[in-house]
Amino acid sequence: MKKLVPIILAVVFVLAMLSYSMTYTVRFTEAAVVTTFGKASAESTITEPGMRFKAPYPIQSVTTYDTRMRLLQTRAEAQQTSDDKQIVIEAFLTWRVSDPLKFYERFSNSGNRAEDHFDAATSTLRSLLSGALSETGKYALSELFSSENASKLPELEGRILSALREPQGGGVSIADYGIEPASVGIYRVRLAEETTQAVNDRIAANRDRLAKAIEAQGEAEAEAIRAKAREDRDRILAFANRRAKEIEAEGDTAAAQYQRQMGKYPELAVFLKNLDLISASLSDRATVILSTDSPGLRLLDPQQVGVLTPGEIPDSGLPQSWRGTPKSEGTP
Repeated sequence: MKKLVPIILAVVFVLAMLSYSMTYTVRFTEAAVVTTFGKASAESTITEPGMRFKAPYPIQSVTTYDTRMRLLQTRAEAQQTSDDKQIVIEAFLTWRVSDPLKFYERFSNSGNRAEDHFDAATSTLRSLLSGALSETGKYALSELFSSENASKLPELEGRILSALREPQGGGVSIADYGIEPASVGIYRVRLAEETTQAVNDRIAANRDRLAKAIEAQGEAEAEAIRAKAREDRDRILAFANRRAKEIEAEGDTAAAQYQRQMGKYPELAVFLKNLDLISASLSDRATVILSTDSPGLRLLDPQQVGVLTPGEIPDSGLPQSWRGTPKSEGTP
């Protein structure tokens, strides 16, 4: 019994080795190329998932490729636009293995592993994408970066993708490598130093122009407001002066009759004015000590009032030449 155990283990090991060398598995995200003595044919491509059998190495070997989308990013590439501006572009490419057999035939000389083939394909695609970025020269800088019109960056990305799909030098297209480019995108654009300075100068000039335009517009609006204010002021002043003259004329007309009456009896007019002054001065019960010789206070002099006869008007202090003679009979 003890002698059978090593034999059984040896048999199991041999079977395991044979199974490993004679079977392979293809996942649903993969495609395989089976070669016989290093040769591949149209029947060598396996795309259906599952486990299969093959002859042991070195008779047959299997290379499996991941057919999912892969991402390739380019290094910064300096490009010149149609208006002679230098810009630095960084782009990306999404791609996948569309024909495993062609892919194997193109890149199998770079190594035995699938990773080696993908590295070689990445290097080739990077070179092709770098050449396709020259499509940037068909656009002006203002077309790619415009605040007024829609940017043409999406159109440029489409042109780069089309350039990748077209046959390159020697009549070889990217499809001949067994590769399908899915999309191209530009994810970063930087301006070269001299271009940056030119753009900054242009921005500064545009800002100065806009500032002057806004300032001129504001000055025009301010002048219009000032002109309107002057017009309103002149109209209001003219109305006020006209109305003042009308009121003054009405007052002169109304006062004319009183002036005529006061002209008949000037001493009576002065007497009444003196009474008004005394009434206004003593209306707040104020104690005022003034000389009776002051204008308007002669009526407070006992000597002036006590010696009057009935019907006599106190002396107003007017000069003798001012005193008139009543033009009509009667006593006021």
